[in-house]
Amino acid sequence: MRQFRPIELADYIQTGHTPVLLDVREPWEWNLCRLPGAVLIPMHELPTRIEELNKAAETVVICHHGVRSYHAARYLETAGFENIINLSGGVAAWADEVDPAMPRY
Repeated sequence: MRQFRPIELADYIQTGHTPVLLDVREPWEWNLCRLPGAVLIPMHELPTRIEELNKAAETVVICHHGVRSYHAARYLETAGFENIINLSGGVAAWADEVDPAMPRY
């Protein structure tokens, strides 16, 4: 599993990469703020919704601070996903490093 800081992910996307942005937070968190283009599958729903994801796709896992996403990324790796990236620091760090206008909670 690779780790990206938010500024690294922003640069990565700006250079033309199009990873799947998988947000594993809860719906109430998602409603407060999210990365553009992200897909919501709350962490507790991941085992029953894993078939919605493409194992071959480069996937960035996102949460609030990077802890849940780390665990979800590890889970995906055990399920056979090979191109997983954890967003270190989560949306909180994204707001600090990339988008100061993003709501914080």
